[in-house]
Amino acid sequence: MLMVGDIIGKPGRAAVERVLPALRDERGIDFVVANGENVAGGAGLTVSTAAALFASGVDVITSGNHIWDKREIYLELDREERILRPLNYGEEGVPGRGWGIFHAADGSEIAVINAQGRTYMQPIENPFTTLDRLLDDGADELPATRLVDFHCELTSEKTAFGIHLDGRVSAVCGTHTHVPTADERILPRGTAYLTDIGMTGPVYSVIGFDPATVLPRFMSGLPTRFEVGQGPVVMNSVQIDVDSATGTALAVERINRVVDA
Repeated sequence: MLMVGDIIGKPGRAAVERVLPALRDERGIDFVVANGENVAGGAGLTVSTAAALFASGVDVITSGNHIWDKREIYLELDREERILRPLNYGEEGVPGRGWGIFHAADGSEIAVINAQGRTYMQPIENPFTTLDRLLDDGADELPATRLVDFHCELTSEKTAFGIHLDGRVSAVCGTHTHVPTADERILPRGTAYLTDIGMTGPVYSVIGFDPATVLPRFMSGLPTRFEVGQGPVVMNSVQIDVDSATGTALAVERINRVVDA
């Protein structure tokens, strides 16, 4: 299985369209999860950009705090089961769902769960106890293979989350910071872990955005409107091999591809 880091704007989407089909064949990928909350102009997701990702070979789109930036996606979250929003936003008055069960190319069932951290982010429900309830109450319903996209700011919160879920899910991989970490490993009880997958966005950028639109914020402190960067794009992703019978991770490997614009 492949998990793709935050896709940034049109350049990121174009890179996925160019790289993913061949990568699936080359690596024998059975299932692809991609974080799509920044696809629409760098903030949010639209119906058309989601459709483009599905057409390129993405099986499930996960998200985070920016999923709410384009209001047209609200109805689609209720309609399209393959688009997830963080589970711990709760159920009351919130569109969409935070997890689902899907089928891989080899026919096996995979649960994909989307959660969001709370440190320096919205004070939503506790992701630790929310996942505890899902994994405890839904133990008989969930397949053995379980992938978690943890959209979170703080590396320590991500690490703690991975350790908390070790042995109960197949993989916990972080998104949100757009910067890949080099700590991929299999935890003691068999869960693959990576603090942050990184982004799929322009290499010469500030986390995917044109430096000319970002630097003034650091110089003057005044708000600026970010614009997606240009030039070559890096697609950061991670491949996770799992024993489908037990859900135990067998291998985890970061895959980073650079595509000329």
